[in-house]
Amino acid sequence: MPKVKRESFIESERADQFAATLEEATRSTEEGVKYFIEPAKGTLSRGKTRRHHFIFGRRGSGKSSLLNKLRAELTLDRMPVAYIDLETFKGHSYPDVLISIIIKTLDSYSEWFSTAGVYPASKQSFWKKLFGAKPREKSIDSRKVDGLLKRVTQMRAELAHLLTEPEEVSRVRKSKQTKERNANGKGSIELPQLHLEGGVSRSSGTEREISDNYSSKKIETLHRRIIDFKQLFADLSSVSGKQSYLFLDDLYHIRSDHQAEVVDYFHRITKGTNTWLKIGTIKHRTQWYFFGQPPIGMKLGDDADEIDLDVTLEKYDLTKEFLIKVLDQFCREHDSKVADSI
Repeated sequence: MPKVKRESFIESERADQFAATLEEATRSTEEGVKYFIEPAKGTLSRGKTRRHHFIFGRRGSGKSSLLNKLRAELTLDRMPVAYIDLETFKGHSYPDVLISIIIKTLDSYSEWFSTAGVYPASKQSFWKKLFGAKPREKSIDSRKVDGLLKRVTQMRAELAHLLTEPEEVSRVRKSKQTKERNANGKGSIELPQLHLEGGVSRSSGTEREISDNYSSKKIETLHRRIIDFKQLFADLSSVSGKQSYLFLDDLYHIRSDHQAEVVDYFHRITKGTNTWLKIGTIKHRTQWYFFGQPPIGMKLGDDADEIDLDVTLEKYDLTKEFLIKVLDQFCREHDSKVADSI
């Protein structure tokens, strides 16, 4: 092959590879964290803070990329992280959507503790592929992890069963009651079935069964489990010895009239547990708080802060610098001459 044609062929092949890389990077992936560029200085460090955050940005602004980069950085420090893509539950009705998200959260934490939590730094096939570096902290005691995972498995099974039940179901609660007569015959007392020792003598008694009909709703079951979930989240941090994080990405895919309710439930079960919520969404398509008695959701400034990723031409210098850094990184990876001329 003539030299000119050969060089032309090589440049064409590089251009194809470069285009393929750019196309892959348009959607965030775990492997794509190496391309992450901060839209503004300090964005990454803010995301690691012990504070709930809403991460606002239009499609393609880097919300998922930021969350994936945070997941990688926190994992290298052995901090438990669960990442949930809420687009999976688009169109689901409430409260089934909430149950499904909790199940996925338990699955995500189980995976993290079963892999990143206990894998030694010597397992290079895992660390290098997904994170590009070795962990900065030692692994978690596997004995503690085993006990935690058993509880998670049990809770997941209960939630999976609840998910298959109808929204409201009629139940019958039965109990037995014994009517005892005093030995002197002057009266009677009604007692539940239990063993008594003392000075009351009994000469005869009758027993009857009491049936109590009531309705059970899924959301009421979830409310009754809040204490259990709070304890679990507290234990996630306790077992790891560090704070834990829960990433809920693309909240805007959940039906708008239930977004605040989903946020509210997770806010309640993580509050005071050293677990921090990072919620990615599009601002104008999200209802994150309703004022009422009681209020629902998380209020900006009080319960959570915001990280705004919408860099536009209104901030021309910042946007120009950001886009040039992104392009420069892609160019240098493919040994492109464009990188030196940017």
